[in-house]
Amino acid sequence: MKKIVLAAIIAASVAACSTNPPLNFSVPNIGVSAKKIDAELKSLTVSLARPDEAKGKIPAQAQHEVPQMWQNALTEALNKMAIFRDDAPRKLSLSVKILAIDIPSFGASMTTTTIARYELIDRADGSIIYTQDVSADGEVPFNYAFAGVIRARESVSRSAQNNIAQFLQALETVDVSKPMFPNRQESTP
Repeated sequence: MKKIVLAAIIAASVAACSTNPPLNFSVPNIGVSAKKIDAELKSLTVSLARPDEAKGKIPAQAQHEVPQMWQNALTEALNKMAIFRDDAPRKLSLSVKILAIDIPSFGASMTTTTIARYELIDRADGSIIYTQDVSADGEVPFNYAFAGVIRARESVSRSAQNNIAQFLQALETVDVSKPMFPNRQESTP
């Protein structure tokens, strides 16, 4: 009985000593891209999906910090990649819509899934140069931290990092001269 009480006291003290880590969406190990996109990125926006657009759960607490943190991490990664040409005549906007942040409510290992839609839009004619829904997981094993809240929060960070990293890999294949959805405006007589 004494061993059980001692184990409970140790477990409680370890849990009390653990602090909730900050979310960190910054993608590690970003290098300069060998390929350049012949366009300048003029704007970058990140928003949460409306309930009718969502492809999964988006927790209410995500509304305040997640879009800004996602935007900051993506801006940092794009700056490190130096993939866009600042002096290019073509101007693009990048719009990111977070469609899901599915955080497990409990479990030994925590796996969060994020889904985000990335769209590169030509500012001159509205053509969609590139669009893709990216889904990524972030898994944190049980031995990462005793408290499940800490594992869950870290799994959100890892999932967002993996999501952004997948987009950055796909970005290196984009050809701005071949839009996915060109804007075919009818010519007026």
